[in-house]
Amino acid sequence: MKFPGKRKSKHYFPVSARDPLLRDSMLLNAQPDASASYIVGIDQTLVDIEAKVDDEVIARYGLVAGQSSLIDDERAELLYQELTSQTLITHEFAGGTIGNTLHNYSVLADDRSVLLGVMCSNIKIGSYAYRYLCNTSSRTDLDYLQGVDGAIGRCFTLINESGERTFAISPGQMNQLRAESIPEEVIAGASALVLTSYLLRGEAEDPMPDATRQAIAYAKKYNVPVVLTLGTQYVIAEDPQAWRDFIRENVTILAMNEDEAFALTGLSDPLMATNQALEWADLVLCTAGPSGLYMGSYTEEANKRATNHPLLPGAIAEFNQYEFSRAMRRENCTQPLRIFSHIAPYMGGPEKIMNTNGAGDGALSALLHDIAANGFHRSSVPNSSKHALEYLTYSSLAQVCKYANRVSYQVLNQHSPRLMRGLPEREDSLEESYWEY
Repeated sequence: MKFPGKRKSKHYFPVSARDPLLRDSMLLNAQPDASASYIVGIDQTLVDIEAKVDDEVIARYGLVAGQSSLIDDERAELLYQELTSQTLITHEFAGGTIGNTLHNYSVLADDRSVLLGVMCSNIKIGSYAYRYLCNTSSRTDLDYLQGVDGAIGRCFTLINESGERTFAISPGQMNQLRAESIPEEVIAGASALVLTSYLLRGEAEDPMPDATRQAIAYAKKYNVPVVLTLGTQYVIAEDPQAWRDFIRENVTILAMNEDEAFALTGLSDPLMATNQALEWADLVLCTAGPSGLYMGSYTEEANKRATNHPLLPGAIAEFNQYEFSRAMRRENCTQPLRIFSHIAPYMGGPEKIMNTNGAGDGALSALLHDIAANGFHRSSVPNSSKHALEYLTYSSLAQVCKYANRVSYQVLNQHSPRLMRGLPEREDSLEESYWEY
């Protein structure tokens, strides 16, 4: 999917020379500033380490077979050295939900993203920290990472002969990001600030929650959209009302799956949960496994665009009626209208799902690409009729759904939650009409 950005090929803008706002604009021929659009995010930097072991290893490290356990840095280092020396590690990937999202954004957009977090001050070639850097897109800016003495987070997935998975999680120093390490100027210029609910949890002495709140304060100061992905239903279920209040106060765009949506809203229907979440956020993305994904937002009543797709049944009758509209913040609408869209899994979903980890992050990265494209186009062609109103997205809700859906499929079809390459501009398996509004 082609969007504005610095490319070798000609930019694609769905605008015409017939547009009177553009015809005589000198800006049309100006070289756009590639730094005009980028995404910034905060993450708990960690590495996912997968290894095949026998039950004796699991018992010796005091782990509970088939369950997740926290382990301290010392045990984590001993386990890592044993797995390394015996060549038991089968996969070693950079992880973290925001790290995955920013990497995928940079691969899709071939453009800059900025990751905030911590990283080992001293990195040994071949180590887990080295693997993190190697498995992160070169377009992801790591220059603002805060150095720490000690390990970043490690998540071990230990698979025994029967295929049972046991998880050992070592936080290391991943929650030690300090508020003073949050660069105000970077957030001020971003198209969006991306966060996860995990950042606001942790031990009382961890500085990460304060650093996250500082970043949110900067984003609100400069009117930068705050994007929150809920992370896991268990975190939300601890205090749903507190999260509702937090979202209402701080969040522009909310990303969740159906389980997290249920924990937040108490509603099992993804459409109704999306509708309820619009009470607190301006744009909602809800992935629903084999049911596909839903999106909901607001648009200006006078600028709504009716779909030419079949109207869909649901708890909200014909809910996708205006899915060809573009998303807006509710506060920017004179007469806000709720709009929704839904799409079934791309090509029915993969024949064999290689990895469910990161499919939602992939969908979110597609949405972020569209938001950044909107910012880039606004700065490049400010007089375009595309920006007559303060839209959040560059494309219609229906088009963003298609893009997010396609990226999710790609992640499900590979072992790593991080894309290895961008997507084709057109799919041979799809009719041309798939890409049209």
